[in-house]
Amino acid sequence: MELSQLEVFLTVARERRFSRAAEKLYRTQSAVSQTIRKLEQEIGEPLFDRTSREGVLTDAGRVLQEYAEKLLNLRQDAQEALVEMRELQKGNLAIAANEFTALYLLPVLGEFRRLHPTIKITVKRSLGSRIPDDILQHNVELGVLSYDPQEPQLHSAVVYLDELAFVVPPGHPLASAGEVSVRQLGAESFVAHIVTSPYRDKVIEAFRRHKTPLHMDVELPTLQAIKRFVCMGNGVALVPEISVENEIARGELVRIPVRDLHFQRKLRLVYRQEATLSHVGHAFLKVAEQVAKARGGRYCFHREK
Repeated sequence: MELSQLEVFLTVARERRFSRAAEKLYRTQSAVSQTIRKLEQEIGEPLFDRTSREGVLTDAGRVLQEYAEKLLNLRQDAQEALVEMRELQKGNLAIAANEFTALYLLPVLGEFRRLHPTIKITVKRSLGSRIPDDILQHNVELGVLSYDPQEPQLHSAVVYLDELAFVVPPGHPLASAGEVSVRQLGAESFVAHIVTSPYRDKVIEAFRRHKTPLHMDVELPTLQAIKRFVCMGNGVALVPEISVENEIARGELVRIPVRDLHFQRKLRLVYRQEATLSHVGHAFLKVAEQVAKARGGRYCFHREK
């Protein structure tokens, strides 16, 4: 049973004559009759009462009419949904990020929502080490990473240049210093992130290289908790600059440059080959590029591979 057969069947049922149905369909009456006979053979039941000139439906014809209308309506719905998807009127986008990298997404998401308000977006929190697998297994379409995953099946674009920032509360003795050295931080009590990362290891190595103790007396699970704890006057911290921009602007934290401690991080949008991206995924990459051009500064958009 084909949809084209059902279209002919419904036309005959509506017009109640084979001749009028043929005119509507721009086909010959014999072609219409042949289509109905073939459909009846496949079903094994007569669909029209041949003793009536009005094309009266049999019981089987009335049953098929109900389902045929549903099937053709579903086809129309599917066609309309595909058009809406291509025109970005409908769709879903799943992105994986961790607490830090999700901060980059906020202005891009804001602009994307402004341009495409009917698209549903889900940002799934994930460990950075798991995001490449999430993308390859199609659990998400895009991911934001602070490292190059070195996975040949993944493509990436550098979208933000972040630095590790040393911050203290305004009342701290170092708050007025224009710059400090690593050795000056040997007596400080650091509030650290409990999740290990390559940059945490680099900081530990830098202190070891300068023969300076690193006192990580408190470890907390989120950047938000670390910021608030330092703002309250409980120690100092090394955190991604993007995570403390607002607190620095409001004077709640003070950033102090540290000699010999310059760690820049490139944030990347990572995705599968562009040929496999959805229309929504392509649109998000385009918006990310537009945001980079509009904002400048640390925002950028440079495809790596």
